[in-house]
Parts: sequence; C-alpha cells; structure tokens
Amino acid sequence: MGIVKEFKEFAMKGNVVDLAVAVVIGGAFGKIVTSFVNDIIMPPIGVLLGGVDFSDLKIQLKAAVGEVPAVTINYGAWINTLIDFLIVALAIFLVIKALNSLKKKEAEAPAPPPEPTREETLLSEIRDLLAKK
Repeated sequence: MGIVKEFKEFAMKGNVVDLAVAVVIGGAFGKIVTSFVNDIIMPPIGVLLGGVDFSDLKIQLKAAVGEVPAVTINYGAWINTLIDFLIVALAIFLVIKALNSLKKKEAEAPAPPPEPTREETLLSEIRDLLAKK
C-alpha cells in the first residue's frame, strides 16, 4: 500500500497537475498554429510564388511500382513544420518576455524601509532627550 500512497501524493502535487494542464494546452495551441500556418499563411505565400502548394513539394527518389508507393523527400511538409515551430517559438518568447517584465517591475518596486534595530531606537531616544535639555 505504501507505493500507491506515494504515487497518489506525487500525482496530486501542484507541479504535476500544472505540467499536465500545460501539456494539454500546448497540444491544443500546436493544432491552432498548424492550422494557422497551413490554412492562413501558406496559401498566400504559395500564390506569391506562382501557385505553389508547399505541402505538395517533394523530391521523388523512386517511382511508384504497382502497389508500392513512390519514395519521396517531402521538403514542403518540412517547410510547413519549420514555420509552425517558428511561430510557436515566437509566441513562447513573447509570453516569457512579458512574464520577465512583470517580475522586473515587481523587483523594482521600492521596498519599505527596514525597521530600526533596538540599538538605533535607544540612540534616537537619547538624542531626543538631549535635544530637550
């Protein structure tokens, strides 16, 4: 029973739950970016380049024979994936930059002055008494 209890404690820690949420959101974000690249960005680029559909760009190494498909290098799909990656990297960079600027603002906020030590308090009282005489 010790292993089950340990696993339950591990699985319910905040970091594990946060990581699980991040993975799910990251997967959904990846799908959104892939759709954005394939359906929004690449068609205009293809039109600018003379009607090229990047997903169809490939180098054929060996022609199809009967039911055996052709052997190809699909560099167009790689270009789409590279653009996906660049957009995700840019989005992550912008989020991290925003978080860092928030942390920097918090760090720059003036800290309240430290409480005087007992010695400083006593010296201030002595100074005030001497000033009254």
